[in-house]
Amino acid sequence: MKILLVAVNAKYIHSNLGIYSLKAYAGQQLDSLRPRQATIELAEYTINHQMDACLQDIYRRRPDVIGFSCYIWNIGAIRALAADLKKVLPGIPIWFGGPEVSFDSEKVLRENPSVTGVMKGEGEETFAQLAQYYVDNLRENEGYCGGAGQDGKGDTCGQSDADGPSVCDMANASGPSACGMSDASGLTCYDIPGAASPRPGLSEIPGLTYRNPDGTITDTGIRPVMDLSRIPFSYHTVALEDLEHRIIYYESSRGCPFSCSYCLSSIDKQVRFRDLELVKEELRYFLDARVPQVKFVDRTFNCKKSHAMAIWKFIQEHDNGITNFHFEIAADLLGEEEMELLAKMRPGLVQLEIGVQTTNTQTLEAIRRKTDLQEIQRITARINQGRNVHQHLDLIAGLPYEGMDSFRRSFNDVYAMEPEQLQLGFLKVLKGSYMEEMASAYGLTYSSLPPYEVLSTRWLSYDGILELKEVEDMVEVYYNSRQFTCTLKAFEKEFTSPYDMFYFMGEYYRNRGLAGISHNRIARYEILFDIISERLISRSGQTYDVMGHAGNVTMHADDMSRPHCPKQQAKLAEPVHLDDTSQRELETYRDLLMTDLYLRENVKSRPGFARDQSAFKAQIKDFFIKEEKAPRYLTDYKGYDSRQMSKMAHVEAMADGTLVLFDYRNRDSLTYNARACVIDKTDNG
Repeated sequence: MKILLVAVNAKYIHSNLGIYSLKAYAGQQLDSLRPRQATIELAEYTINHQMDACLQDIYRRRPDVIGFSCYIWNIGAIRALAADLKKVLPGIPIWFGGPEVSFDSEKVLRENPSVTGVMKGEGEETFAQLAQYYVDNLRENEGYCGGAGQDGKGDTCGQSDADGPSVCDMANASGPSACGMSDASGLTCYDIPGAASPRPGLSEIPGLTYRNPDGTITDTGIRPVMDLSRIPFSYHTVALEDLEHRIIYYESSRGCPFSCSYCLSSIDKQVRFRDLELVKEELRYFLDARVPQVKFVDRTFNCKKSHAMAIWKFIQEHDNGITNFHFEIAADLLGEEEMELLAKMRPGLVQLEIGVQTTNTQTLEAIRRKTDLQEIQRITARINQGRNVHQHLDLIAGLPYEGMDSFRRSFNDVYAMEPEQLQLGFLKVLKGSYMEEMASAYGLTYSSLPPYEVLSTRWLSYDGILELKEVEDMVEVYYNSRQFTCTLKAFEKEFTSPYDMFYFMGEYYRNRGLAGISHNRIARYEILFDIISERLISRSGQTYDVMGHAGNVTMHADDMSRPHCPKQQAKLAEPVHLDDTSQRELETYRDLLMTDLYLRENVKSRPGFARDQSAFKAQIKDFFIKEEKAPRYLTDYKGYDSRQMSKMAHVEAMADGTLVLFDYRNRDSLTYNARACVIDKTDNG
């Protein structure tokens, strides 16, 4: 028989550790008890797939039992997919599992008649017993009542008795069928005729909620949590080449010692750790395979110092120069020993994700989050000094007691910590969380559909949410991309706070109909140049209606032909001239934008505001000829002639005639930016 575990991921680069772990554990158990009587296969799709294509693929796999991994981002697609599967494969059991269905499993069954049952909570042991149950009760040629026949023809199970109707015909009769299936849904099994002893029933498997033939629902309670070291290595059952361009997820612990009211991990207080020797052996497997990134899913990786230190020491000692490891930590738990070890890491070896969430102390108390904000500021600053560890700091909008003024302060506080990424997320009111219980008291409204995102609170209106959405978009495009670092560092000085800068940028996008459009990289630079131009003009007290850029001192109607300036939205006005001071500042921003552009890559297309470089063509050519003969700046380009060097590196002339070299063979290990340096005037003719 074939059991198919299905994941619908948010993006292609993601992988689903849950189904890998279920397969590894259940496969081991089945092999020891019922060798070669069942196969467990995996199917991974994304929410961007056409669900009809997923339906076709699952149907062609001919599964006998299907299990879906359910989360807030995929439950809508999975519900629809399960309903259609029941129509084309009417004889197969369909099971749901995962956090989105574990806390209201009876409601899930009432709302999804195509679903056989729900596996609740931690799934390895539950799924292993469920798989064994189906192997015992639905074995081929012994009353099997599964999916399509092996030839894909005939009745749904393809198992016709020579002396009468097929087993599935019997399953649709008024009482228990020959295989114990009371109907074609595969919900309840009894003993197989001729078997030596009765088989265990569903009611004996902890952690299930399932539908009975008479429509009633049975719940077998919650299964006690298990010892993590009993789970086989999940990736022994997955070909790493299939994960070549995807993030590999790994866990060395489960549970969380904290009680954050918005998080489901707070429900499980039993923090458990995988045996360190197993962890090291498994990490060595990833290192030997030279995978690009391993992302630990431990909720608070450093909640146990000895565990965290042992793993960090191991990856530091066995660094292969390629693999990056991502950890979610509590920064205020880091001690001197941990920080000294982190400071020794190769740049890019480690990423740290730190959930600050808010800097409002009343909010922190309300969400049951114990955080020392001053310690977080001190530690993040200390880590930044090393220039070797990527830091990702999180904020959550929509928390209790946090209105717009408070959130602006939280944003500016976290921005001042200078993380490589600032994640502005929105509260999700998860089923089973304490936040869900407190929704009425907080005046908390949230979306009726997954991901149950906040719409308003007593302190934050929907208008405020919309403003924060615009700021989030700008932070994601212009800050988190790390493609505009030089420009933003200067531009934020034009505003009273960083938040005001991103708000100004978001307002510009909204007013010009630029929001919600997938702009290419060059267009993003052109738009930012226009935003800067508008700020300089508005700061000088002048007003204008023309959309476009002020790159040549004056803004003209011709600029409306640019792809990000729709003509239908333009309002023509008299040309606006920048004063001398603003013009000089604009030229500086032009240099900064071109620096940011070429730091990342040697682009072939140039933005519309870029300076004409033809006047410097001979000077740049002479520079590369000198480098071929006697390299001073490009010492790693031995064997290449000047023409080849000019294609492998880039030289850009700035406003004052200074030449800046971008060397792409030498990059910053943390930011991946090219090495950039000013060419001495004695070396550029």
